[in-house]
Amino acid sequence: MQYIVETEKTVEEAQKDLEQAVADNQFGILHVHDLKATLNKKGIDFVNDCRIYEICNPQQASAVLTEDMSLNMALPCRISIWQEKGRVKIGTLQPTAILASLSDSAELMTVAKEVESVINTIIDQAK
Repeated sequence: MQYIVETEKTVEEAQKDLEQAVADNQFGILHVHDLKATLNKKGIDFVNDCRIYEICNPQQASAVLTEDMSLNMALPCRISIWQEKGRVKIGTLQPTAILASLSDSAELMTVAKEVESVINTIIDQAK
């Protein structure tokens, strides 16, 4: 269900390379959540860096939503970069696993497999 890789890069280096890999693979970044900064602003002393990227490919999103509009709740795709026990990791929840729990559509599973392949490539390129 999860695809996670470790990198020797810093969070900032991985973030820069992830942003480039997203663009190189015809996806766009919709938003970046800085979880550490958000929690710190709320008075929680959270020490681990964590950036959550919401990414999207408009054609793939349109195909999914045209088939089943309720799947809007599973979009956009997310890729996270985080620090845990001194290690930097990059990961995502696999679209095929998410879709399998929400739909039995063979057409949508084809789209999910395509998206998953690209997202895994993006993560590998950022590593």
